[in-house]
Amino acid sequence: MERIPFGINRLDSTIRGGAPEGSVVLLSGEAGAGAEEFMYTTAVMHGLAGQEHDLFDLHYGDLPSEAMLPEEVHFISVTHDERELRSIISTSMDEEIARAGLENVSFESLAKQYFHVSPVPRNWYADQSSDIRTLAGRHEEREGLLSALGGALSERSPGNLVILDSLSDLVGASGEEFSWSDISYLINGLEKAAHSWGALVLVHLNRETVTDIQHGQLVENCDGTLQFQWETGGSTRARTMVVKKFNGVLSTIEAENIVKFETELGDAGFDISDVRKIR
Repeated sequence: MERIPFGINRLDSTIRGGAPEGSVVLLSGEAGAGAEEFMYTTAVMHGLAGQEHDLFDLHYGDLPSEAMLPEEVHFISVTHDERELRSIISTSMDEEIARAGLENVSFESLAKQYFHVSPVPRNWYADQSSDIRTLAGRHEEREGLLSALGGALSERSPGNLVILDSLSDLVGASGEEFSWSDISYLINGLEKAAHSWGALVLVHLNRETVTDIQHGQLVENCDGTLQFQWETGGSTRARTMVVKKFNGVLSTIEAENIVKFETELGDAGFDISDVRKIR
């Protein structure tokens, strides 16, 4: 089975090239612990690799022999539009690297579906060129949020890398239109579909927004889970990443006696600074 790289050199080289194609991977993190920067770096590095850009060689190097680049890179956000995302990603790493990498990344926003049932004024999230009658309050039928998300994933995922930001927004929006069980079904169905698509789908979650039971259901419904957390030692705090579950990957990490990865944020985004092993 081919491997799709994460775009994090030390991780990809450790796990024989990346994630098995057809994988849905949950990026579950404490606030600020690196999960967001991981997905931003993945998008940018794949964008650079697709262009065979010199910056990819400089900050990543050679792809592992088992790795296969996806055909396209797509970033789907529940609440942010493309302009916002480009700005956010550019502040998480060197601006030149981000700008060059994002030239090869397509964005899709579901903000209209997300906010339309909320009390948020429409001109806060809608295109300012929208019809003035709509801005004045004309009712407009819209596709449901989960339906729109499912359609976007079906259209963009086959053969590609897709990054979904963020499940936490869906959790916050659950209520009248859909429930937690609908979210769980969506991820379970996505895991099944991704295998036939040959895709790598990364799904971001702020761990603090779900219960332990809900988190366990998401972990169970995904092929892999990377857990990002803060670790305190003495007077310092460090970001760490643990592979909690991962079909076709965890066995390799266990064979290397790896306990966790120490991580850092630099000019090229998320990186692994050290590997802790069983002594």
